[in-house]
Amino acid sequence: MSIHLLEGTLQIDIFYECEDQDLDDNICISIVERCAPAEKLLRAGETNLYLTLQEARQLGEALLTAAKHSESAYKD
Repeated sequence: MSIHLLEGTLQIDIFYECEDQDLDDNICISIVERCAPAEKLLRAGETNLYLTLQEARQLGEALLTAAKHSESAYKD
């Protein structure tokens, strides 16, 4: 799954890393930044974060909770 943020300069890919199936942290969040050096948020052009199943679920739940709060505030 690819998500493009910040007018397409930040690409986030989230996937299960099959080659690391024997490791607990086999869910990868890959962040690729394509912009001018002065606009960079990250030091590296590409960063990979590996999460465990529990961490991935916590992150997903936190994002959904924040989205629900945002949606509620938007409707008011």
